Amino acid sequence: QGKFTLLRDTRTDGSFLVHHFLSFYLRAGCKVCFVALLQSFSHYNIVAQKLGVSLAAAKERGQLVFLEGLKSCLDLLFGEEEEQSGQPSPLQFISESTSNLKALFDFVRTSLTPSDSDSWKGPVLLVDDLSILLSLGAAPVAVLDFIHYCRVVVCSHLKGNIVVLVHSNEDSEDKENELVVNSLCHHSDLILWVEGLATGFCKDVHGQIKIIRRVSLELTAEQDLVQIYQYKIQDKNVTFFARGLSAAVL
Repeated sequence: QGKFTLLRDTRTDGSFLVHHFLSFYLRAGCKVCFVALLQSFSHYNIVAQKLGVSLAAAKERGQLVFLEGLKSCLDLLFGEEEEQSGQPSPLQFISESTSNLKALFDFVRTSLTPSDSDSWKGPVLLVDDLSILLSLGAAPVAVLDFIHYCRVVVCSHLKGNIVVLVHSNEDSEDKENELVVNSLCHHSDLILWVEGLATGFCKDVHGQIKIIRRVSLELTAEQDLVQIYQYKIQDKNVTFFARGLSAAVL
C-alpha cells in the first residue's frame, strides 16, 4: 500500500501490464479509478473477460470508476459534453487556454474517497496512458503536478496505490515527454520497463522487461534492485523466462 508503480514501454506495447493490474486489483476487491485515455471501454472489457473479470459488473457495483477519455475528448471538442451533477468534465483543460488538470484531479479524488457504505480494501488509480495528456495540450509541469497531488491523496492519505503507463523513446525528439518520463522514474517505488528486442521481431520472444525496485528511495545506502526477463504474450497469460532461455531456443 502507498506505492507508485511506473509502467514504461519503449519500442513495443506495454498495455498487457495495464490489463494485468486492472484485473488484479478488481479481483483483490480494491476500489479502482481507471483513467483510460488510449482505448474504449469495450476494448478493456473484452480483454478483462479473457482474464476472468467483468468491467461492466464492477462498474455496476461501484467498484470501478471508468473515465473514457476518447469519448470525453470528442464530446468536449464538439460541444456535446453535459456537466454531471454540476461538475465540469475531467478533461476540461482541452477547451481552455490554460493546461490546468485540477478538474481531472478532482475527479480522481472524488472517485476514490471512501464513503461510509464502502467496503473495498483500498483505492487504486490506474492511468493508461499519461503521455496522451501531453498530446492533448497539457504542459509537462501540469502533468507532473497532477501526479504529485494524486500521490499525496491516494498514496499518502488514503494508503492506496497508483499505476501509470507512459511511452518513451531515448531517440525521440519529444523533449516534453522525456522530461515527464524521467521525472516519474525518480519518484517511482517500482518501475516495470518493457522494451522491444534490439534484434527486431521474434515470434517466440516478444520483448524484454526490466523490473527496477527503487530501494534507494528509502534513503539507504543500497542500490536499486534490477531484474531482467524476456517474455512471450499468449492469449490469456504472459510467459516470463531468463534471457536466452526461451523454449524455442532450448
